[in-house]
Amino acid sequence: MGDSNSDHETGIVIRVDDSPEALPESHWDALLSAQARPTPFMRLAYLRALHSSGSAVTTTGWQPQFVSLWRGDTLLAACPAWLKSHSYGEYVFDWAWAEAYHRHGLSYYPKLLVAVPFTPVPGSRLLAVDGQARAMLAQALRALTRETEASSLHVLFGDDADQAALAAAGCMARSGVQFHWTADGDADFTDFLARLQRDKRKKIQQEQRRVRDAGIVFEARLGCDIGPEDWDYFYRCYCQTYREHRSTPYLSRDFFTRMAGDMPGHWLMFTALRRTGEGRERVAASLIALDPERRAAFGRYWGATEHIPNLHFDACYYQPLAWCIAHRYERFEGGAQGEHKMARGLMPTPTASSHWLAHPSFADAVGDFLVREGEAMSGYIDELGEHVPFKTRNAADAAS
Repeated sequence: MGDSNSDHETGIVIRVDDSPEALPESHWDALLSAQARPTPFMRLAYLRALHSSGSAVTTTGWQPQFVSLWRGDTLLAACPAWLKSHSYGEYVFDWAWAEAYHRHGLSYYPKLLVAVPFTPVPGSRLLAVDGQARAMLAQALRALTRETEASSLHVLFGDDADQAALAAAGCMARSGVQFHWTADGDADFTDFLARLQRDKRKKIQQEQRRVRDAGIVFEARLGCDIGPEDWDYFYRCYCQTYREHRSTPYLSRDFFTRMAGDMPGHWLMFTALRRTGEGRERVAASLIALDPERRAAFGRYWGATEHIPNLHFDACYYQPLAWCIAHRYERFEGGAQGEHKMARGLMPTPTASSHWLAHPSFADAVGDFLVREGEAMSGYIDELGEHVPFKTRNAADAAS
């Protein structure tokens, strides 16, 4: 366990732990399940796997600073936090802010970050039993930023309650956009395609036909049906993607071993196999995270051991969407960025983050920037809304 202090008037103890192992899983997950937007990525098993596997630890630039509020044995509020020595693996970009600090002879790092490492999935971040506890947690984060002499505090992809509590604590809001699919009563993937405008539908059909013409078939495996050899092949593909971008994988093989053991029901793997004279050979794999309770799926990782045109789109969008429709899932989130996803039926969805900078002049400058950026983002989302890939209801009804 790390540091702690207490408020004698309220009897509340604030703890800062340097490992997620120090926190009780049952308390944490019970608190998570009571939030407005819980996700599997905020489960303590997921956060522990990131730490124990060596993926998100001090030596990789993620120094754990898990903050929790207690009254006796009752967990009132908690969040995963890290002191960061860089801005990799976050998907809300502040490189320009760091560069501005550097030009003025100031240190931007360390900064205090509340987020799920390498996971740009929106959801509840400040877990709390009520609004008062959430407000206290937001203030505790501000205090920890100062105590650690961090330049700033950043809470990424939080929910509305997080945003409100952090705004009250003096944080500035930043807006973004992702592309998500939501169910609309389709019986199957063919129904989904039928709702798309003709040019969008034809393009998807052509892409899938080219994949089939290359001799590719897909195999979907869920949870415990994903064997060690499947995980091995997937990890080979995952690493290949990073090599092609001349980068280093964020996640270790041991992380996925822990996921297979601790959270098997939250994973769906698609393997692309090519028919050969001797049978079938694997050529690519995509990994989808699942929240079965809330009927949500999340596109996470993909890779291929050889290039096959259009295979990426099929493995990462069309196969998962068909699976979601068939299994009556309500939502599929395609991950960070990617305007091209809209032509494939994923619609723009606003995201939010919160930021507080200790340096007054830089805080003012960033505040001005965020106002301008927010206006531009609002206009961008409005513009995207004018290019909906689906037929209008009247046109769809006339065609039926």
